[in-house]
Amino acid sequence: MKNFLYVLPIVFLIACGETEPRRPVKTKSGSLINASVQRNIELLNQEEQVIQQIIANDTLHHYLASATGSWYFYSAMNEESDYTPLTDDLVTLSYNLISLENDTIYSMEEIGIIKYKVDKQELFPGLRSSVKLLKENETATFFFPSAMAYGYHGDNNKIGPNVALKSTIRILKIDKQKENIDN
Repeated sequence: MKNFLYVLPIVFLIACGETEPRRPVKTKSGSLINASVQRNIELLNQEEQVIQQIIANDTLHHYLASATGSWYFYSAMNEESDYTPLTDDLVTLSYNLISLENDTIYSMEEIGIIKYKVDKQELFPGLRSSVKLLKENETATFFFPSAMAYGYHGDNNKIGPNVALKSTIRILKIDKQKENIDN
């Protein structure tokens, strides 16, 4: 017992030495993320090539590129107005969704007329940005890469993952908010 009392403090002194950090069981290299980024870049390039080919073959329309990555042409322009929707404006619109092969996914009748409070309600990214480009009584057809449409998830119904879309958008009415009228 006496020997045990002498050995016990020595064991504690040895055990209280400098702690060594645990090494991780797995190291993350980021290769999965890098592969995903590369796959998305390649997908976007392929979709843009298809859209550019459609534009090149269409000699009837003059296409414009938006700052957000879509392309569009006007079917009906409103030369009398210069007001485009701003945040908080209430926009009444209709639109359809068509595949790049011209197969109708959702018709304007199927979607119906919707009221959209600009930047305050959820729409797919391409539609949100496109609404801000059009004036009241204008109609334009937009081409959206899948990243601007429903992305890698789809809409859980008719639109699958990574589907580029074509959409004709018609702005029926813009109800300006008081703050936007003052400016």
